[in-house]
Parts: sequence; C-alpha cells; structure tokens
Amino acid sequence: MKHFTEVGMNMTTDKQTKSMISMGEDSSFFREQFQQILQHRLIHSVYQPIVSLKDGVIAGYEALTRGPENSPFQSPVRLFEYAEREGLLYSLDRLARETAIRGSFFSKGRELLFINIPAAILQDPQFASGKTMELLQARGLTPGNVVFEITERSSIEDFSMAKQVLEHYRRQGYRIAIDDAGAGYSSLQAIAELQPDFIKVDRSLVQDIHLHKTKEYIMETFVTFAKKLHIEVIAEGIECIEELLHLTRMGVHYGQGFLLGRPGLEKSSVDIGMVKQIVQHRKIHDSVGSTWAIGDLTAPIQKFDSKTVISEVANYFKKNSNAVGAVVVSDEIPVGLIMRERLFQQLAGQYGFSLFWNRTIDQAMDAYPLIVDKQTPVETVSQLATSRNTNLYDLVIITSEGRMAGAASIRSILECITNARMETAKVASPLTGLPGNIQIHRELNKRLLEKRRFSVIYADLDYFKWFNDRYGFQKGDILIQFTADVIQQSIVVCGIPFDFVGHIGGDDFIALTSTDIPEKLCVELIRRFDQGVRMFYEGDDWSYVEDRSGNRIETSGVTISLSLIICENEATVTLEEISQAAAKLKKQSKSQLGSVFVSERIGLPTNSEDQINEVVYENNSKS
Repeated sequence: MKHFTEVGMNMTTDKQTKSMISMGEDSSFFREQFQQILQHRLIHSVYQPIVSLKDGVIAGYEALTRGPENSPFQSPVRLFEYAEREGLLYSLDRLARETAIRGSFFSKGRELLFINIPAAILQDPQFASGKTMELLQARGLTPGNVVFEITERSSIEDFSMAKQVLEHYRRQGYRIAIDDAGAGYSSLQAIAELQPDFIKVDRSLVQDIHLHKTKEYIMETFVTFAKKLHIEVIAEGIECIEELLHLTRMGVHYGQGFLLGRPGLEKSSVDIGMVKQIVQHRKIHDSVGSTWAIGDLTAPIQKFDSKTVISEVANYFKKNSNAVGAVVVSDEIPVGLIMRERLFQQLAGQYGFSLFWNRTIDQAMDAYPLIVDKQTPVETVSQLATSRNTNLYDLVIITSEGRMAGAASIRSILECITNARMETAKVASPLTGLPGNIQIHRELNKRLLEKRRFSVIYADLDYFKWFNDRYGFQKGDILIQFTADVIQQSIVVCGIPFDFVGHIGGDDFIALTSTDIPEKLCVELIRRFDQGVRMFYEGDDWSYVEDRSGNRIETSGVTISLSLIICENEATVTLEEISQAAAKLKKQSKSQLGSVFVSERIGLPTNSEDQINEVVYENNSKS
C-alpha cells in the first residue's frame, strides 16, 4: 500500500481541485508550494497496523505519508505525482522516509516498520547512500525493524540495478516487500527478480474474497508459491469480518485494513474478540493433515526479565551446565533469546568481560528468535526453523495467547517429525499420504467417545474404472490425488479446527467434520471437483461413459458421490451403524446422475421423527 493508495486518505476539496485546474499544472504557485513543503518539512506520517493472522498480534505498522492540511498537496496522490513529474521524487521520498522513522512510536521491539519506496527511486544513484541507518539508531531501531515496500503499480525498468540496490540494504539487515501484487502488470516478474520477504496482495483481490471463487483461487496460488519460496503474504484492505476469517482459514500470514486498525499516530490494539476468532479459524488451516502441535513438545525453560544484568545470567549458566539457553521476557511476553554458548563467546572476547558484565541482558540477546503459538503444527515450525539463514539450532520459544509457555529444541522437533512420519508411513496411503484405515478407525472411535455432534462424509468416484481404462493408470492415480486435494481444500474453506481427512483405499475417501453446516461443505466439495475434473479429459468432450458392464451412461465424465451421515450423538452411535448408513446412502447416491450428496441423521432418540435420509443436493450440470 504505497503513499497514495491507502483507502480513506484525505483528498483535496472540490474547491481546491478546481482552483488547481484553473491555475494550470505548471504554475509557479505549485512550485513554490511544493518547495515550501520540502524546505520546511511540512509532511507527516500516520501508521496503520499489520496484524498476524496466526495469533492476532500486531506485527508492525505501515507508514503512510500525508501532506499539509488545507494545502493543494494535502492528498498524497497529488504530492507524489507532482514530485515525479518535476524530477523531485527522490527529495520527497527521502523526506518521507525520514519522517516515517522519526515519527515511529516503538523502539527495540519486534514490530516492523513498513516504509514505501517508489519503484523509480531504485534507479536513483543517491538512494543507496542515504542516512537511513543514522535515523534508525537515533530512534533505537535496527535495520531488522524495517521493511522497504516497493510498489508494483509503477513498473521497474531495470531489474538488474534494482537488485543491486536492494542487495545493498539486505546485507545490512533490511527486508523487502512487493506492494500491490495482483493489481499491476508485473507482479510475478517483480517477485521472481527481487525475491522479496513479503508479498502485499492488493485490495482488489481481497474485497469480497469470500464471495468470489476466482479471487480465492488467485489468493491460494499466492499462498502456495509464497510458502515454497519462504515468502510471507500480507492481505491489504480488509474491511469486513468475513474477508478476515476467510483469509485466515486460507493460511494468509498477515492482514491490514480498516477492520484491523485505521492509520493513526500511536500504537493500536486489536479487539480481543477478533483475536480469538483469528486464532480459532487459523486452526482450521493448520490442523488439516496435522497430528502433532508444537505445544505437545513444550519443555520448561529459565526466563529472565529484559533488564536483568548479564552477570546474573552468566552465573545461572555456570551453575546449570545442562541449560543451553534462556528466554528473555518483558511482562511475561518473550522478547528475546540468549543461548549459553553465544553469551560465553561474547564474554570471552577481547574486553568482553569489562564491556558486558554489568550491562542488561537485552543488549546481548537475540532480539529475533523463532516464536510460535503452541497450536502451530510441528511440521510448520520445522519449516520456519530450517528456512532461517542463521541460528538454525537455537531453541524455539512457544507461547500461549502471546504469553510465555516454554520452549522446544530443534532436536526434539526433528525427532517428533521422524517418529510421526515413520508411524504414518506404516498406515498411510502411499498414493495420497492421507491417514489410512487404522487411523480412520482410531479417529472415529475418539469422536464417538466424546459424544459430541459430528458428521461423516464418505466420498467415492463414479465411473473411475471407465476413466482408468480410457486414460491409463498413471492418469488415474493423478485423479485420485486431485480428489484428495479437493477434499482437504474444501475442509480448509468450510470446516473447523481438527477436522479429519482419510483415504480408505482406491477412489474411496472419508472426512470427519464438526462444522454446524456439513451440507455446505459437501456442496463446496462437489463444486471444486466438478470444476477441476474437466482438465483430466485432455480436451475430450464426453457425453457418455461406460459402466462396469460396458453399458453407455449419458453423463459428461467422472463425477463424485458423497454420503453424509450426521451423528447427533443424542443416543448411542456405533461404528456399525455408521457403516450401515454409509452403505445405504452410497447406493442411493450412485443411483443419481451427476455429482450428488445424500444425507441421513443418526444418533437421535428412537422416537424422533427427524431421523430420515434424503437427497439433499445434485449437481445437475453433470447429468
């Protein structure tokens, strides 16, 4: 979100605009006004929070430039457009950068300061020789606190030069974000060439994303390849709770917008109710396919207040030879990590003892350790740890609702993953990697013992043998993998935390969900399957298929049949009842043309009239 694109910014009044037009764009009046702004530093910054969609914590602030009130250049649009046209963009940008840093209201914290950099500035030879470092030191900040946002709307003409300039800043510890991704002409090229740390997705893709599947698919693509490149995604312009929760369930890393906080001059806070919803909905994304959470590996660890003197910490390590590290906290919130070996290396250096012995530990700690919520899957923590450039074998700090909970070693994380994979390999489907029958039965029994309402969805493909015979076993395996992906993606969008997906075998799958509206999940699953299965026909347009007896059936290809068993658990439910209901519903669904789901409610009192089964949904476009 660059200086002049933040929604709701102060624009010039109609009267001022008409006056500017009548006086002419090149008048001396505007030149004089603009020079006054530069000479007397008449701009100011407001700061909009950027919120983590993992735990609802404010991760940083974007500095947004504002011109002087009641001025022709009150609008940042007008201000920066005029500066670029007059060849004064670097002077204005340098002033905006300095203003953003001087006005920042946090120091020595973990918050990030996002500063907008127009793409054209990267071509200016003066840019790399600025005084950004001096300004940061004066505010008690470090380059690690700063992210330079390169706007994507104005194209970068010379990527080679841009990379050289940004590498100069990267070596000092600054990070890079590509702004307005998805809104301009070269998003993917800018991402590929500049290899940013953050991608900021434009408001145009965020608005009403819960209502537009095309936007959802584009965002899914951003999240998927960002994960592979170890880039974090920030969704801009979030203005309603439906957008926020949908993005959270999709695994987007951060959010920004009026719903989460408006631009201001002081620290913001996120509504506690909204934080709880973010945490709850994030579990939906994190729990699909995950068995172990990092909280399961939490071990107690020594903690010290950030103002504890180093001598006290050193003496603790001397007395406790098995302690490899300690956490530095401020009001029970972790702010840093001190590792035994690194501390003693500092003290053993020349003048190290005299320089550090009586200083406070916050001056020697690692201010950027890996900190994760206890609900984070172990696999995710492993990926975060191994993607770090330094301190790979440091402890991982674990929090609960933002407060200190304990720590885990990289060794314990790797051992957990190894054991889990060995266990999974014994019983999981080798084709899809999903849990197999042993885990499926274990999960079903666990839910029945809890005696809470849940739903079972059995899924199998119609005319899969015809497809296999027509296109070959290799293409058939890919179709099975596609079906597994569709079920898991549908759970992410429409399920709740700790829903379960398993592979019974062949083209048969099972999903266990506790959502209040399992019918919505079934509809979403069918929609995604029917939309994606067409790509497997290699351009063929089928009007019929052949059943196992070779008879022609008038339908346009492979479809999916779902049996939905809603287990109310008001009366005792057994595995046998679920199995019998599934067999009956499967027969019903297979008798229908096209993709369809059929439902039945079980586990109600014997005198209940609601225990019925019926065809709830058919996708008639496939018949």
